[in-house]
Amino acid sequence: MKALIIDQVSSIIKEELTSLGFEVDFTMLPTSEKLKEIIEPYDLLVMRVDPFIDKEVIDAAKNLKAILVGAVGTNHIDLNYCKEKNIEVRNSPGMNANAVAELVICKALDMYRNSVQANNEVKYDKVWNKYRWIGRELRNKTLGIIGFGAIGRRVAEIANVFHMDIIAYDPFIKAEDNKIEYVKIVSLDDIVKNSDIITLHVPLTPDTKDMLSFDEMENMKDGAIIINAARGGTVNEEALYKYIKNGKLGGANLDTLADELGTGGLDTQDVKIDSPLFELDRVYISPHIGGSTIDAQDDIGRLVIENVKDIFKL
Repeated sequence: MKALIIDQVSSIIKEELTSLGFEVDFTMLPTSEKLKEIIEPYDLLVMRVDPFIDKEVIDAAKNLKAILVGAVGTNHIDLNYCKEKNIEVRNSPGMNANAVAELVICKALDMYRNSVQANNEVKYDKVWNKYRWIGRELRNKTLGIIGFGAIGRRVAEIANVFHMDIIAYDPFIKAEDNKIEYVKIVSLDDIVKNSDIITLHVPLTPDTKDMLSFDEMENMKDGAIIINAARGGTVNEEALYKYIKNGKLGGANLDTLADELGTGGLDTQDVKIDSPLFELDRVYISPHIGGSTIDAQDDIGRLVIENVKDIFKL
């Protein structure tokens, strides 16, 4: 059997696949066109979120039996066509929940304590002024969580230690079914109107695209902060630019952008990207690193191998 890995994943995966008798090849982030050229002999594809696995790729994968995704989202795969072709697709839900949740809290602290701006002033402007960067505490602030799955629940658990007031919205969870006493399940409208900090933890679907846009931001509290460590496109970036630029919102700390680019087909992983948001002082952005910890990737690796054993009956 042959396996193809097309993204940076835990070394556990290659080691264990080899021990299970797979011949393992690695191609870092091929384009869809390149993947179509090389995928035919492989029984197993291990990937994260790039490139898009469309019908043409699937048709070219004549021996493919499974796609194992080292991430939560699967919106980059034509799942219906995979099912039609008897290709099993499994993701890795919950495995990076703590990593993403810790990053969210880090981003909230960065915004409230002005740590990025203070660092830049000291390092690059060579200015030491402890009076300029008076911050705020998370204590007693209202955190609104959109999407209350594994990541959202872990964010709430950590935020509770900071003595935050926590409200959450999830269309699949009724208030009466919530068992977490320090979290109140509310409507999306309540999240928008009452949160000091809003954090998103939803996949990108037609229902979640632009779920925070002009109307929602107009109705947010003055000075509210948005954190997006989920998927680009769930926050409308034109609206975000407008309401941070005019001072309505207090800023945003993003781990993803609507137009974030894959690196397939390039000689470098340092892909150039630009956005009007980059000109705003109160917007911080990281390159989709929420689940990128050694700990999370190893946990994902172990789950991938469990799924391989199950699918291939090894």
